[in-house]
This record gives sequence, structure tokens and C-alpha cells, in this order.
Amino acid sequence: MHIHFLDPYQGGHSPIHRTDARVKLVLSVGFILTTALIPIGVWPIYVLLFAMVISFVILSGVGVGYVLKRAALAFPFVLAALPLIFTTPGLQLFSLTLGTWEIPVTLPGVERFFSIALKSWISVQAAILLTATTQFPDILTAMRAVRVPRLLVAIIGLMWRYLFVLADEALRLIRARAARSGEAEIPGHRKGGRIAWRAQTAGGMAGNLFLRSIERSDRIYVAMLSRGYDGEVRSMPLPKLEASNWIELILGGGILILLVVLSLLIWE
Repeated sequence: MHIHFLDPYQGGHSPIHRTDARVKLVLSVGFILTTALIPIGVWPIYVLLFAMVISFVILSGVGVGYVLKRAALAFPFVLAALPLIFTTPGLQLFSLTLGTWEIPVTLPGVERFFSIALKSWISVQAAILLTATTQFPDILTAMRAVRVPRLLVAIIGLMWRYLFVLADEALRLIRARAARSGEAEIPGHRKGGRIAWRAQTAGGMAGNLFLRSIERSDRIYVAMLSRGYDGEVRSMPLPKLEASNWIELILGGGILILLVVLSLLIWE
């Protein structure tokens, strides 16, 4: 069952879509590693990295709004770095008073926090662009082609496929609940009982979803074993990389290395 809201792939015929999945995977991982290696506070390089990923987004035709909206999901996780604002030593900007405690806010801490937030945001955009222009089976095949361990590829592939199984079971439960819920005759009243009853029902649905998902996953796995599954999903052998693919890899890798070196020179 294909559930479109879980699949980030956006079909198209852009040069990014037509690029070999192995090239896109290697360059995307290299871009993310480059972004992570850029020192704290080198803002011009951050701007260049952001301009690069947005340029490829525009070239792909996926849509800048689509990528930026999905990349915003990274910000809640960036909050884990928020204590750096208060714990990093350096020039104090101001202080926050909480009862008898006085918490200083330092300039290096603010700089470090916003650097981490910006780098995380840019890295997520690169990952979104990869998944939006490459079908997930092609990504798995590319991972095997670049010698990612077979077990890791199998875990990622099964995790992805079971997300659809889980969503399928959740939709069945929601449809069953909607079919058994009566419409309220009083205008403005919702279906169902009070908040406590709703919470109890939601908890029961969550437990039922967990049990049904386990049972269905067992049935799927037994069916896979009966068809010869041995831990690896096989596919047709990939063709050799063409000269243009090697040029893309060398050119892209050279630009990323140049950005790292330039950032180190600016940082010093």
C-alpha cells in the first residue's frame, strides 16, 4: 500500500533527478560532513553552503518552500544545544534571574548555539533534497554500491517499509473508530465523551496498534522467509559509473574540500 504523505520522493525530470543515485548519495553525505566540519562562527561559509543547497533545490524543481518547510522539523532537536548559551565561558552579554539564581548569557555561547542551529538546518535541507529526488530503493542500492554494511542497509530498508505497515494499521484503526462514533445532535459538540474518555480511547488504540503491528510484521517476515529472504534485498546490478559521473564526484568533492580549507583560513 502506497501512502503518499510518508514518501518524500517528488517525481521529476530535472538534472538532479537524472543524476546517478550513487553520485547523489556520496555528495550529499560529503556535503553534510563538510557542514559539520566548518568551524563555529564562520558565517560567510554558512551563507555559501546555504546558497549551494538552495541552488540545487531550484534546479531540481522540488520547490524551495517544500524543502524549507520540512527542514524546520530540525529546530526542535536543536534545542538540545540551548544550554551552550549559558555554559560557554566568555564575554557576558546579559544575565537572566531565576529566583536566587543568576544565569549569564555569553557571546561565545550564543554564537555556538546559532552556528549549530544553522548547520543542522542546512544539513537537513541536503538530506531532504536527496530523498525528494531519489527513490528510496535506489538509495538503498546506492548504499550497497558504496560498501555500506549489508546489515545496516537491511535495517534501514525494513524500517522504511514497516513505517508504511504501521501507518496502514493506524489508518484502519482510525476508520474503525470513526465508523463506530455517533454524530452529536447538539451543534458545536464533538463526537465522543469527555477528555478523560478520549484519553482512555486513544491509549487503547495505541496499545491495539502496537499489538496489531507486531502480529502483521511477524506475518510479513514469515512470508519473506518463505520466499528465500536471507537478510539482503537483491536487485539488478548497477551499471558502471560513466565519465560524467566521475567528473561530478571529483568536482563536487573538490568544492567541498575547498570550502573546508577556506573556512579554516577565515577562522584563524
